[in-house]
This record gives sequence, structure tokens and C-alpha cells, in this order.
Amino acid sequence: MKKLTLPAGILGIIALMLVLSCSSPISLTSWKNPNDHNQISKVVVIPLFAKLEYVKPFEQSMCGYFNQQGLKSIGSLDFLNPTKSYTVEQVKAKIDSLGADAVLIFKYTGTDKETNYVPATYYGGYGSYWGWGGGFYGGGVYSGGYWSTTSTINIKSVLYNVKNTESALWTADINVTDPQYVDQSALQLAQKIYADWQTNGLIKSVVKK
Repeated sequence: MKKLTLPAGILGIIALMLVLSCSSPISLTSWKNPNDHNQISKVVVIPLFAKLEYVKPFEQSMCGYFNQQGLKSIGSLDFLNPTKSYTVEQVKAKIDSLGADAVLIFKYTGTDKETNYVPATYYGGYGSYWGWGGGFYGGGVYSGGYWSTTSTINIKSVLYNVKNTESALWTADINVTDPQYVDQSALQLAQKIYADWQTNGLIKSVVKK
């Protein structure tokens, strides 16, 4: 029996299709404080999520992407104990000790659900309908109608400069549709946030030696 081999180009396309099929649509609407011209070089990421199993992969993916781009980043679990309680002053002191100049906070604000009916469809065969009571000429396939529910996760994100925590440097309203994996959604979100920060001139230029 012959072994089936696929060209590298086709394999690449298949891999890309698999990645895209698992991705979740993300929208981000941001605001940049016009009166604050500070730039950031090291950011602390703090997701205020109820479940710890969401916080860890979220931080790891987001910080990993930021660090790859040259923006130093550290997650809250790297310096805070999730089983302990801290005052605001204690958290600020720990952030100062890290040498960070910005804090990026995420807060879950709710989930919107929308249910839609997907009508029945006919496809296959030669694609032409035959007769009043027949199916598709050439043997088509019938797909019955069904109800589909879409869940949209809403998140509020705020970026503060550590020297001025009274007013935000940048904010964003984020919507994630039907997320499947926390780490994957966090990576997509990190890419959008970083691109938006670049557009708004929020990131200090990294001088390479």
C-alpha cells in the first residue's frame, strides 16, 4: 500500500485552518488618556477573575507574548500568594519592588447570550433542486434546522501608570465570543492590546545594545 504524502504547502494551510478554527472572535474598544503622556517599559498583569484556573493560563499567555515583543511583563501569581489577602498599599509596595512602571488590570463584567435558529439546508449532488417533493438531483445531503447559542464574555481592562493610579492611562472594553481555551484567548487579546498600545505610542522604545 502506498503511503500518502502531502506537500509542505498543503500541510501549512491545514495547520493554519486548524488554528483559525479554534480561535475566538475578539473585539476591543480602547480609550487613551490625552492628558497623560507617560510610556511603559515593564507592566504587571493582574486579572481579577474569580477562578484561579483562569488566572494562571491567562497571565502566562499574555506575559509570554509581551516579553517576546520586548515589553517586560510579569503576572500577579509570580509575586502574590493567591491564598493570602493583601492591602492596596502592600500590593503597590510589591509592584514598586519589581521596578514596574505600569499595571494592567482585567475585570470580568458579565456574559451575554444570544440564541438564533439556523434553518435547514440542502447541499451536495449537482446543486440543482429537482421536483416538488424530491431532494437534490444526484443525491444531496439534508441538514435539519437547529438552535445555536452564542456566548460573549465581557471584560474591562485598565492600564495605570504606577506614579498616577488616580486616573487611567488607557482603558478598553473587550468582548470575546465563544471562547474555548483561556490561554488561546489571552494570546489573541495580548496581540490586540500590544498593537493598540503601539498605535497610541504607549510603549517605550527598546534600545538594543
